[in-house]
Amino acid sequence: MTWHLTEDVEEFRTATETFLAADPARNTVLLTLTEGARAGVWPGARFGWWTPPDGAGAGEADGAVGGAVGGAYIQTPGMPPVLGTMPDEAARDLAGVLRGSDLVGVNGATATARAFGEAWGPYRVDREERLFRLAELAEPAAVVGRSRLATEADLPLVTEWMTAFIDELGLPAELGAARTASRRTTAGQLVLWEGEQGPASLAAASAVLAGQSRIGPVYTPPALRGRGYAAAATAAATRLATGWGAAEVVLFTDLANPTSNALYQRLGYRQVQDHLVLDFTG
Repeated sequence: MTWHLTEDVEEFRTATETFLAADPARNTVLLTLTEGARAGVWPGARFGWWTPPDGAGAGEADGAVGGAVGGAYIQTPGMPPVLGTMPDEAARDLAGVLRGSDLVGVNGATATARAFGEAWGPYRVDREERLFRLAELAEPAAVVGRSRLATEADLPLVTEWMTAFIDELGLPAELGAARTASRRTTAGQLVLWEGEQGPASLAAASAVLAGQSRIGPVYTPPALRGRGYAAAATAAATRLATGWGAAEVVLFTDLANPTSNALYQRLGYRQVQDHLVLDFTG
């Protein structure tokens, strides 16, 4: 079994495209990071794919090096590696391959992340998440207002809300609120729910890749929460994604927030798997 590492996103995409597309929901973050890197969003990103000893990868994809692909990961600068679908042995092997790197943590499905973490050394659980996939959209209770796409004129507000979202969840500043707000507004991916007094909530949908789109972030200022705005914005972003042709619409929730977990299930999202973000910095 072998890990193949590269900083060439096109080499990674060629090797893993079929593998990632075989399970796009569970590989949703790797799919979007790959496209972001191809667009120049993540300079300095590192990529890797794993080939099992018998050559039979989970997606039966033919890697550029060494045959079938059975796992993949991506690490963007300053962020923990994101582990895609892979067996635990591949996660443990990757920890050994990356030994000596300055990792702040790791992000992946619960069993996969723990396998990596236990092979790496001391860790603590920084965040527990749950991946949901849309079964059938259930329209939320009616609230006053309408949805619309964010425009360039909204960038100061969208940047402020993106910053607040990152701060509230304790996410790394490397995510770049202003850059993300500008890029996703230009791409027509950000939905605002406009209430009587102006914008009240934000939800985003990612571009459709391998038939899937991911909702997030979803943010409502604290003073406006509990009024149904987040549900309305999320439903609007979901309709945006399905209107683009997404066969699967997914989203992540923070398990520490029971309100959002209940909200998404009311909208028709169903659990796929749990994820962990582990911290190695102590």
